[in-house]
Amino acid sequence: MLVSPTTGVSLRVETHGTPTDPPILLISGAAASMDWWEPAFCDRLASRGRLVIRYDHRDTGESTSYPAGAPAYQGHDLCTDALAVAAACAASPVHLAGVSMGGGIAQRIAAEHPTLVASLTLIATSPIAPAGPLPPPAPRIAALFSDPPPPPDWTNRDEAIARLVADDALFGGDLPQDEASIRAVATLVYDRTRDLAASNTNHWLLDDDTPFTGTMSDIKAPTLVLHGTADPLFPYPHGEALAAAIPGARLVPLPGMGHQFPPRPLWDTTIDELVAISS
Repeated sequence: MLVSPTTGVSLRVETHGTPTDPPILLISGAAASMDWWEPAFCDRLASRGRLVIRYDHRDTGESTSYPAGAPAYQGHDLCTDALAVAAACAASPVHLAGVSMGGGIAQRIAAEHPTLVASLTLIATSPIAPAGPLPPPAPRIAALFSDPPPPPDWTNRDEAIARLVADDALFGGDLPQDEASIRAVATLVYDRTRDLAASNTNHWLLDDDTPFTGTMSDIKAPTLVLHGTADPLFPYPHGEALAAAIPGARLVPLPGMGHQFPPRPLWDTTIDELVAISS
């Protein structure tokens, strides 16, 4: 367990690979613990000569948790946490790879701390600064936010795991859901998370007392954008806009992927691209 020297927050951190290899910090999305970066994925990436670092955001997994509905932190604090993890595990600069909200965190770190970032990989995310009009979420996702279903009993193991599996399917794309592997991850999430109600509530309530005031052109690190062609939350033009807004960024479509961590059929492509950008 890492205790951040700047905030005192406890963060569960895990590394895969050799400490002297180039470090890649994997940053999860909102309400997502490090479990969604599956160990098999991390080990395969580590076998390609990378030190892979994954961690639990606060309010996920085994990291510091707050009462559901009352997070005692702001959005920018999650950037501070990522920087603390990187500093504790590897010498600067590090390669950053973030999914969804994790991609937003990675963008902000790269813009505000350019000397600390060796490369940037942005997966299933959207620009954190204005980048022109972008398409809205698919109707099923818009309905989820406008009229959310009642939460399950997060203390009921079977009910909570079923909801996590169903949510993955809801945000999925055109690829068949590997329900067995998703259920295995969801089970681990349930068993490791201090407070699932907080985990599935608090990130959605975050404000930011230090909003980002820069531009996408402040990002100087070599940048890779991996975006699913069937993303229902951030449709594919979000990925196109992101790549267009960051100088020199390269866009790689992930066929059929939705708004999710890269599923197993896309691991080869994802790992090849992460190794290339971090070389």
